[in-house]
Amino acid sequence: MLSTAVRPALRASAAAALRPATVAPPNAATYATLREIEGRLKSIRNIEKITKTMKIVASTKLTRAQRAMADSRTYGQTSNTVFEKAETKPIEAEGKKDLIIVCSSDKGLCGGIHSGLSRTTRRMLAAKSDIELVIVGEKCKAQLGRSNGKNVVLNFAGIGKNVPTYADAQAIADQVSLLSTDYASVKIMHNKFLNASSYEPVTVEAFSEEAIANSPNFAAFEIEDETLSNLREYALANSLYWALTEGHACEISARRNAMDNASSNANDMINKFQILYNRTRQSVITGELVEIITGAIASEDM
Repeated sequence: MLSTAVRPALRASAAAALRPATVAPPNAATYATLREIEGRLKSIRNIEKITKTMKIVASTKLTRAQRAMADSRTYGQTSNTVFEKAETKPIEAEGKKDLIIVCSSDKGLCGGIHSGLSRTTRRMLAAKSDIELVIVGEKCKAQLGRSNGKNVVLNFAGIGKNVPTYADAQAIADQVSLLSTDYASVKIMHNKFLNASSYEPVTVEAFSEEAIANSPNFAAFEIEDETLSNLREYALANSLYWALTEGHACEISARRNAMDNASSNANDMINKFQILYNRTRQSVITGELVEIITGAIASEDM
């Protein structure tokens, strides 16, 4: 026979055996999933706000960029008219290198506008490896520097934060003119503005002094030999100004389109996650109702 001191301990142990074990609620993972979905929805909505704002800013800047591009065409087309009348042709000289001036910018988030210039440049370098590069903008510098860094002789940064000016083009032309190498051909590569949604990389020939002097009809302009270098630098600055402003307009247009597509994608993701959130929340509510009803029925049966 058990003593009276032992009986309370036995009763406590029996009660503990009958008491249900403490376990995590079955829908704890669902609550975590709801918080995760809610967090993702919040992040996507913030991204959508940013992309919509950037689209509005790009749309505002595009009108100004297109106006500057239209004004700059006067400079470039004037130089081209002179060389067309003079029948100027690039000189093919043995042992002389070619120079390509790549006009890009420092900013991204504008689709593949910079990658297109880099791909076109790499194709030209694959056909002729001794081409030297002058790169305007950090984007193409980073892309071409990894594969063709030895070909880069000069690069510029900070051009294109705002609408490019003629002073920017003149500063680049001055530095290019100071290069010690005598190039057989100088080409300017930039994105040509086709319409608000399309563009393509093109090259513009910037003729050397020797090519201008050897033009068949150049004597008709009665330009002295002492001013030939000034004419060449002036024509280079005109072409660069045209290339920079047209490339800037392409960049702003591409950024607007990229932000529009990003906003549309974000809106689609918000709709999908909202449906998922509603279904998961409804599942949680249904599970809780089932537990309450089951508990109420069990209480009535006791």
